[in-house]
Amino acid sequence: MHLIIDAHEDLAWNILTFQRDYSRSALQTRISESNTPIPQHNGDTMLGWPEYQAGKVAVIFATLFASTERRNKGPWDTQSYDNVEQAYRLFSKQLEAYICLTDKYPEKFQLIKTSKELNTLIKSWRESSLPSGNNKTPPVGLVILMEGAEAIRHLDDLEFYWEAGVRLIGPAWASNRFCGGTREPGPLTTAGISLLEAMADLGFILDISHMDETAIKQALDIYPGKIIASHANASALIKGYEGNRHLNDNAIHHLIERDGIIGIIPFNAFLDYEWRLYRDRNFITLEKVISQIDHVCQIAGDANHVGIGTDFDGGFGLQDTPIELETIADLQKIAVLLEKNGYTEKNIASIMGQNWQHMLEYNLP
Repeated sequence: MHLIIDAHEDLAWNILTFQRDYSRSALQTRISESNTPIPQHNGDTMLGWPEYQAGKVAVIFATLFASTERRNKGPWDTQSYDNVEQAYRLFSKQLEAYICLTDKYPEKFQLIKTSKELNTLIKSWRESSLPSGNNKTPPVGLVILMEGAEAIRHLDDLEFYWEAGVRLIGPAWASNRFCGGTREPGPLTTAGISLLEAMADLGFILDISHMDETAIKQALDIYPGKIIASHANASALIKGYEGNRHLNDNAIHHLIERDGIIGIIPFNAFLDYEWRLYRDRNFITLEKVISQIDHVCQIAGDANHVGIGTDFDGGFGLQDTPIELETIADLQKIAVLLEKNGYTEKNIASIMGQNWQHMLEYNLP
């Protein structure tokens, strides 16, 4: 089994919205939520610490995420804001949620801020898999990713977030004062350009997921630091899709030229947009995920620019994933399918986690 690094999971949003406890199993959480409205709002969870262990999910890019109030889904949607001060307070509480999680369960979760911490953690995962290992279960590493930069009230806040452990920032989810976003087109603004300049000075990794196409092109041209797409698919392969949420082939080419990595999302509506009309899991398989991975590899000419970015439990759950998936542990099935499709062990290891690992090793302080 290959070590997996998942480049996008909305843990804090779920902890604060639904009080989900990721120290226990996904199946326990499903049972506890079975007679509640939670599955209707967010689906059945895919995540839990035993499943991380079973799937060898060693590291997660754990998000700070809140939606703009104009996208609020109802009274249950507590993580939304009207202004930057509200966004700042919400993100601060989400940071506290990660600190509480790692303080309460240090044997299960660990914040990763430096390349040394990352390498020590990866070493412990590899040693635990050896026949001579002590079978000690290593913690899951959390690298903090800010999804949407509205909580940055002024550029001085970047130093606070850096010290708190945030290492990646995606400027937009919906459009905001920095740039256009999903379903809301627009270029980088003057404030957005200043944000990127300040991010680069501190060493943040830029995540272009959710940014509008025009803003992505600008960012790829001007951002001097590392650039990734933590969770985005190739729009060319999404049947019936015409929006700006995913990456067209020009953007993929440009990102690869900048030595970036794309995290593929195993969300049915992002694999076949028309799936929303019939919503039958039996019609979406992991072969569509393999096609997305292979599309990026064909453009790149190698397997060094693609990984996994599940977006679990980000507004969807079990009901909206390919039929072969029951929990995150089943991501290992992707490796099996890649092998059947002719990928070498080295390439499979890169896709499952090593591409993200190397990116972090070179870009964390």
